[in-house]
Amino acid sequence: MTQGAGQEPVVRTATLRDFRVPPYARVPVQGHSVDPFPSAAPASPAASPAPADATLHLSSVGHPGNAYPDDEPPEGYTPTERDLPVINRGDTVQVQVTPAPQPVPANPDGPGPLFVVGDVHGYLDELLAALHAQGLIDENGNWSAGNARLWFLGDFTDRGPDGIGVIDLVMRLSAEAAAAGGYCKALMGNHELLLIGAKRFGDTPVSSGAGTATFQAAWLLNGGQKHDMDRLQDVHLQWMSRLDAVVEEDGHLLLHSDTTAYLEYGQTIEDVNDKVHEILTRNDADEVWDLFRKFTKRFAFRDEAAGPQAVQELLGTYGGRRIVHGHSPIPYLLGQVGTEDGDEGERPVVDGPHVYADGLAIAMDGGVTMAGKLLVVQLPLPT
Repeated sequence: MTQGAGQEPVVRTATLRDFRVPPYARVPVQGHSVDPFPSAAPASPAASPAPADATLHLSSVGHPGNAYPDDEPPEGYTPTERDLPVINRGDTVQVQVTPAPQPVPANPDGPGPLFVVGDVHGYLDELLAALHAQGLIDENGNWSAGNARLWFLGDFTDRGPDGIGVIDLVMRLSAEAAAAGGYCKALMGNHELLLIGAKRFGDTPVSSGAGTATFQAAWLLNGGQKHDMDRLQDVHLQWMSRLDAVVEEDGHLLLHSDTTAYLEYGQTIEDVNDKVHEILTRNDADEVWDLFRKFTKRFAFRDEAAGPQAVQELLGTYGGRRIVHGHSPIPYLLGQVGTEDGDEGERPVVDGPHVYADGLAIAMDGGVTMAGKLLVVQLPLPT
């Protein structure tokens, strides 16, 4: 569903001051040497259970439903106050799930239907509900879509209650979908790069072009959750490090960030993906930092004049007829919400993807962290 244009939001791409090392960030991530905080934080309203007829039965794994289980954040610390604010979600129901969704029909003569998922940011329960509503998983959270194709656009962790649970789910669905003749795949988001960097390099200073910064401080200031770091394992790091940055499917150029920075890494999709993997394999903190900063750029397609031209440049280089991206929340693109001063404004309304840039770009980040909606949609969009 296409949303109308809104006023220009007061936003910016984060600068070096976003990544100053605050007192609570001056400890190595690898050692997890932060002292436990004194008391448990109250349960997040976002963790309110879904209606009984919409509950997904994951009997073996409990989900925290709280961004700070058993801990309270340091005084004055808001995970995203320097980037994207987290609006009080209240009791908002993000996705209405029917008790018995129809499974996605299989197509034995060719590839199955194509679905894409916007930024999840640790909201595992919302993801399960949205996948179930589309018939991609059953009531037990298992793949039920046969040969359907499912692409995640990146940003699995940070800000929300269970980022590692999201990664575990995507990894498991990838195996189950492949066994059923379909696939479930994922792209590299800037928050994957941020988490990899925080784990590998911790508080090692990196050159930012205007001074020094650290991955650890950047991770914390952009919504990093201690319980995700505590549960992060080598298998998660290896999986994230192998994700591609760009892919073309059925005329849709899929990427995480609404930026032309991908062009700096190659003139073909294969070259871009190979270059990203090469940088991560070399394990140089400055190189990974530069990659993270470039993939954090946003809003390249929003300007009425320059936006369509930027999209055309990417499509002309890598192929496809439309770009599908996450990264920049639709409420920000539409000017519905947010300033860096913490003005929450009205609760955003997100009904579906936002089509813009003369119809050449589709934004898929529904702003689940700001009481928007976690989007899972089938492509092509209905006309």
